[in-house]
Amino acid sequence: MTNKIIIPVDFSEYSQNAIEVGCEIAKQTYHDIDLVHIFTDHTNIYHNAIDTPDLIDPRVGMAKRDMQQVISRIIGQYPQVNINTIFRDGNLYEEIKKLTHSNSYDAIVMGTKGSSGLDALLIGSNMYDVFQNSTTPVLAIPLNSKKFKKDKVGLLCNFKDGEIAVLNQAIKVFNTNFELILIHINTNNTPISSIDKQFESFIPRVIEETGIDNISYVVKNQSFFVQYKENISSAIDSVIADELIDILLVTKSKKSLFRQITSENIVKKMAYQIKIPKFFARS
Repeated sequence: MTNKIIIPVDFSEYSQNAIEVGCEIAKQTYHDIDLVHIFTDHTNIYHNAIDTPDLIDPRVGMAKRDMQQVISRIIGQYPQVNINTIFRDGNLYEEIKKLTHSNSYDAIVMGTKGSSGLDALLIGSNMYDVFQNSTTPVLAIPLNSKKFKKDKVGLLCNFKDGEIAVLNQAIKVFNTNFELILIHINTNNTPISSIDKQFESFIPRVIEETGIDNISYVVKNQSFFVQYKENISSAIDSVIADELIDILLVTKSKKSLFRQITSENIVKKMAYQIKIPKFFARS
């Protein structure tokens, strides 16, 4: 089965940046890429252009020309990457959902402003709508991520089976040649000795079930929250900065940190200019 990723394209600098990163991934992991442009501003604009040539909207021609320019750039920079293009009418996340349900994609790669940490990803954004409406993982690429790097990958860790499942989804996109840093936010003030024991039993499972053997872990204790009057989101940010993490994996499940993160005031609390790709996946 061919490995594939899908990238929504609106010809903005954000989607162009996502394409660059997607091509770097495809080059390293032998993925094909589907570029999809969705006409969201008019009902059946593309459908009419196919069925009734006399009714072709000029925006269809413009989009096709712009897409061809994108493809020409890719061919010039990444001749080894296979590219396919898709045009659709409709709502962005609904059309992405249809495409991901009918095709096997390892990830949806989306550009995002990322100007204030996770706020641009999680609050009222296209990326969040797509993620909520698709079971396919979403790799969110902030504008400053010009080069794809995956030396250090962080995983938010609560010692759940679903986290290993999400890690295996990430491996399909990134392979296993990276250092995995497990990040545990100790909000319950659990004794460190108990957390260390949990890691001692969890890490061998990760190694056995994923094949990754370069693993370390970081614990943020409750004292961090008391001393600095911070929340979970900023604790995660501090680990990303301290450990120089390149990509963060976030598990979406009913009892995951994701729910706690999204329940906080992300816009204010995560505005620390930490801009790294984030891989959101369901357990």
